[in-house]
Amino acid sequence: MSMPATYSTIDLTGRFALSSPTTDITVPIDLPGDVHAALLAADKIPDPYFGENEKPVMWVNETAWSVERSFAASAADIEGYLTLTLAEVDCIATISLNGEVIAQTDNSFVRNDIDVTGRVREGDNSLRIDFAIAPDVAQARSDAHPFPIPFTKNYQTNGLKGIPMNFIRKAACHAGWDWGICIMPIGVYGTMSLRKSRLARQESVQVDQAHGQTSVELSIKTRLFAFAHGEVELEHTIAGQTISDKVVVKQGENLFTHNLTIHDPKLWWPAGQGAQPLYELVTNLEGEKTTRQIGLRQLEWIVEKDEIDHSFKCRVNGRDISMLGANWIPADAIPSRITPAVIRDLLDSAKAANMNMLRIWGGGQYEPDYFYEMCDELGILIWHDFMFACMSYPSDRPFLANVRTEITQQVRRLSHHACIALWCGDNEVIGSLSWYPETKAAPERYVANYDRLNSMLGNIVEDEDPVRRFWPSSPSMGYLDFSDGWHADTRGDTHYWDVWHSAKSFEAYRTVNPRFASEFGFQSFTSMNVIETFSEPKDRNPSSPVMENHQRNDGGNARILETMTRYFRFPRDFDQMVFLSQIQQGLAIKTAIEYWRSTKPRCMGTLFWQINDIWPVASWSSLDYGGQWKLLQYMAKRFFLPVNVVAVPVHDQVPTNSRGKPVENAPASRIVLKAINDTGAPLSIALEVLAVTVSGGQRVLFSGNSAVSADAAIEVTAIAAEDLAADEFLFFSWRDARGNLLGENDYFPKPYKAYELVQPKIRAGWSEVEGQLVLSLTSDQPALFVTATVDVPGYFSDNAVTLLPGRTTDLTFTPRHGATPSASELVQSLKVRNLSETF
Repeated sequence: MSMPATYSTIDLTGRFALSSPTTDITVPIDLPGDVHAALLAADKIPDPYFGENEKPVMWVNETAWSVERSFAASAADIEGYLTLTLAEVDCIATISLNGEVIAQTDNSFVRNDIDVTGRVREGDNSLRIDFAIAPDVAQARSDAHPFPIPFTKNYQTNGLKGIPMNFIRKAACHAGWDWGICIMPIGVYGTMSLRKSRLARQESVQVDQAHGQTSVELSIKTRLFAFAHGEVELEHTIAGQTISDKVVVKQGENLFTHNLTIHDPKLWWPAGQGAQPLYELVTNLEGEKTTRQIGLRQLEWIVEKDEIDHSFKCRVNGRDISMLGANWIPADAIPSRITPAVIRDLLDSAKAANMNMLRIWGGGQYEPDYFYEMCDELGILIWHDFMFACMSYPSDRPFLANVRTEITQQVRRLSHHACIALWCGDNEVIGSLSWYPETKAAPERYVANYDRLNSMLGNIVEDEDPVRRFWPSSPSMGYLDFSDGWHADTRGDTHYWDVWHSAKSFEAYRTVNPRFASEFGFQSFTSMNVIETFSEPKDRNPSSPVMENHQRNDGGNARILETMTRYFRFPRDFDQMVFLSQIQQGLAIKTAIEYWRSTKPRCMGTLFWQINDIWPVASWSSLDYGGQWKLLQYMAKRFFLPVNVVAVPVHDQVPTNSRGKPVENAPASRIVLKAINDTGAPLSIALEVLAVTVSGGQRVLFSGNSAVSADAAIEVTAIAAEDLAADEFLFFSWRDARGNLLGENDYFPKPYKAYELVQPKIRAGWSEVEGQLVLSLTSDQPALFVTATVDVPGYFSDNAVTLLPGRTTDLTFTPRHGATPSASELVQSLKVRNLSETF
């Protein structure tokens, strides 16, 4: 029997008129979209990202704006119950239909479903949205609160006064961050439609999984909103099975559960661990069809007592898998620029760099549906913070009610995705209790205030998505533990920032042994071709006002340069300084991740800060704004290899000074070579270790085979530090049982500035291999951090590589953004550089 099709929609996206009661501006605006994009298109404001234009465009977010459009409806369109759905209205707005106020919105993270039955007329109708000035609303609420709740100083960049974003529900980083511009966008970013239902509409569809030996039982939970009492027809189809049901609904929300079993299921695995098969679930409520992709996998977080303290690891389909990846922030400060193509490009780059997890950070936003669908397809797991970061929040009943709607909606919207691995209450809010004078003066009050909100978040997850773990905060030591998670490394997750914020050496990463490192990072300048998009030649100096405006962390440029003098000889010009800053950034994170991975199974997760940028800026990102690969991204592809070999310096006896304290950066007595196997199968590798002089000589220190168990890290060999001459470094490569090269790595026992590098002659040639363009590199002398760039959008299979005489390194070029370059195009723009050229 066919399902009756009584549901229909009128799409309300498209062209609106944008105006303001306090300006004479009237320009078109496309929604979903934002005011800044409309004003840019109409040439009413300069590019906020160029130079120091942030302040000249600040008036936009200090202005009230209105958008309005007309739409036509036929008699058939309005014959039934009508819902106006507006999702992600940013953020304090009044909605009017045909001149009548029908709703007030107060949260950019919610979907507003407004009953407009009887209010839409046949013929022309008008829809209007009046946006309040969000900074003013936030300040008024903060001023009216019975006790002070300070907001993060991250907003007070570039001399701005700051905005109490903890009192309004929009992306905290819209007001700026220590990598972000203050735009405070205004607009609508999600669904805009008029929905006609006979009796009820879909609210959400969730799918719980119970895994057996050869089958998976699905529990499909469907929530319907009914406008009146009656009966509706509901249907689910998945894996060739259809469940049809006539259900009785009462007015308001209704929950229906249907069960079915999939036999011999195809299991979904994280990237690099197996395939990502997806089953299509189609839900049909009398013509209202929604489609979801379901990945069948069993995911647990194992937090249990062990010989150290407590484990913290992710178990997927019965295997404990190391989580390798980075933190994710919104893809652009101007929301209309965030498109499926932009997101796909960034996520493809994450997978190409061997990442299997991203952490959606709590100062950003819940991403659109297509983001999670792509992660399901690519096998990228998501550690998902709720949207609270770096400051306390109110806990009065109206605020909690607002947040309850938000969190409940988001969990119901996203919980069917295979990629969602964990719900986390916030980013660093526990830690922020010790940051501000107000919170330090009355810790009991602010802990109680925090617990009201955080406990509610945990209860919502327990009620709405009981199969997933709720983690209270990042970092956190665990349930109801308000202690320091920044430095404690025996349980929970760790944010280790002493290398950047406390200016410690890269070697300090080896002094901590986290169970799960969920945040840590080191900055670099954004790439030279990106700098050219926001600066003039006169601005290209690290101390210029423009470069300092594109550095939002206090003292960040100075820290980059000061650290550079520890490890490298000072660069000869600005372009080389930018290049060297990216080498340095990659080296810092490589030092951390290689060591922490070598401690497996103690450490089972490394997520560096951060993969992407929100605008062109000096930051901790591995991808430039726009998605271009920085050197950290290339190095990440290597240090995240599933089968890896790393060098770990070891002090058999830690040297101390006259006061009995350990000597920082003392030379190691041994260099241990450890093999890491993150695959589910045991394997054998053939490892060759060379001692290479910087002037070109080399000798074999070790050559042998080693068996490495599944999901393990083992010591293969150790080299006595005294066996290396003053001008030698280690270069090692490993192959599988068939002789295929799996990877190469190196280790320098001293800072690079201590070596007298020679000027190599590097030869480069292009060829076409199986339809792909390949760059072959050779050198007559050891060449370090050899980096190839071209003007065509794309990335190489490797970069920042070490070349040795007599060895050819082939780099395959992968175009981005649909580019189809010829070899001649790549030849014309090819630039190859290396460390010895920087000074």
